[in-house]
Amino acid sequence: MVNFDEQFNRKGTNSVKWDQICETYQEEELLPLWVADMDFKAPDGVIQAYQKMIQQGIFGYNTTPDSLYEAIIDWEKNHHHLSVAKEEIFFFSGVLAGLATAIQAFTEPNDAVLIHDPVYPPFSGILTENKRKIVRSRLLEKDGRFVMDYADMEEKIKQNQIKLAILCNPHNPGGRVWTKKELNRFGELCRKYQVIVLSDEIHQDLVFAPHQMTSFFNAGDNFADFTVQFTSMTKTFNLAGIKNSVAFVKNPKLHKQLEHKQTENFQQEINTFGLVGMEAAYRTGEEWLEELLVYLQKNIEDTFKFFSEHLPKAKIMRPEGTYLLWIDFSEYGLTDEQLENQLVHEGKVVLNAGISYGPGGKQHMRLNVACPNATLLEGLKRIAQAIN
Repeated sequence: MVNFDEQFNRKGTNSVKWDQICETYQEEELLPLWVADMDFKAPDGVIQAYQKMIQQGIFGYNTTPDSLYEAIIDWEKNHHHLSVAKEEIFFFSGVLAGLATAIQAFTEPNDAVLIHDPVYPPFSGILTENKRKIVRSRLLEKDGRFVMDYADMEEKIKQNQIKLAILCNPHNPGGRVWTKKELNRFGELCRKYQVIVLSDEIHQDLVFAPHQMTSFFNAGDNFADFTVQFTSMTKTFNLAGIKNSVAFVKNPKLHKQLEHKQTENFQQEINTFGLVGMEAAYRTGEEWLEELLVYLQKNIEDTFKFFSEHLPKAKIMRPEGTYLLWIDFSEYGLTDEQLENQLVHEGKVVLNAGISYGPGGKQHMRLNVACPNATLLEGLKRIAQAIN
């Protein structure tokens, strides 16, 4: 059994989650429930693989072993019913690096790219930095969860001559695990207007039963013809700092374009720690992941219970996947600035400001529950203190 209750002092480790907040907010003793990494040790199999590597004491150039390709192929087949061949796999230092390369490969400056609203902020950041036009389609809230507005997307695709769309599957920050039917409808819309889809599936393994993850490749006939899928074990196994991810490309034309841009940017060399950690995680981490999902669900239920008792006017979107909660504080009548200031300066707790996810995130916050239960409960008390 993994002891997810064990607490670690991450301060002073150059942790973005724990050390950057003092500099950002100019406050001491802040409790971070924001950046999407976990306060849990990685699986033992990963740590052992690193210990073996370090004992050798030589960190020269490495090739990518066939055993790593096999581990990726086996994981995708066994966990996501996805068939991937070795030659269809690209390695990147992270999903965002892969997305940026794909945007450069498949679009030109000033081309329009569709994203949802709200959605993971770096999507818009990458597009802005690469001088692409951002077109947002607002997600609708129905029965306490996000749904896509297909009519809005089609109209915006036509009006803006959209060349490419970025999909967050499962969705961050709403925790939606899009159904096969939803993905199929989205995909057929993109096929109709010849829109290339970049599907960010980094949260693919963090899905709660009875919900089932559907790879976008598997959501419709020949969706791989116009799609590049991205994923990584870093989110699943709390290895974000080792920087390794994969892209799956089946279409020969897209494959050639992405390969050319990756080579042009000289992004094909992957950190050895990333290669070793990825293989070890996929080979040894399954039991750890199963226990993690149970623990996360307990933390989620505790959060819902706490809010119902102490912050009843806040509305939490129940996640179908991820360890992130999307919380609507609008009933408390605070502006986005007031909401963030009260949490940080009155409650001494840091969440992600919803407005950073797009206009649809107004008066919302994103809460990360991937921490020991005692840490979470302390954070919830601070939230209640700040809001009440």
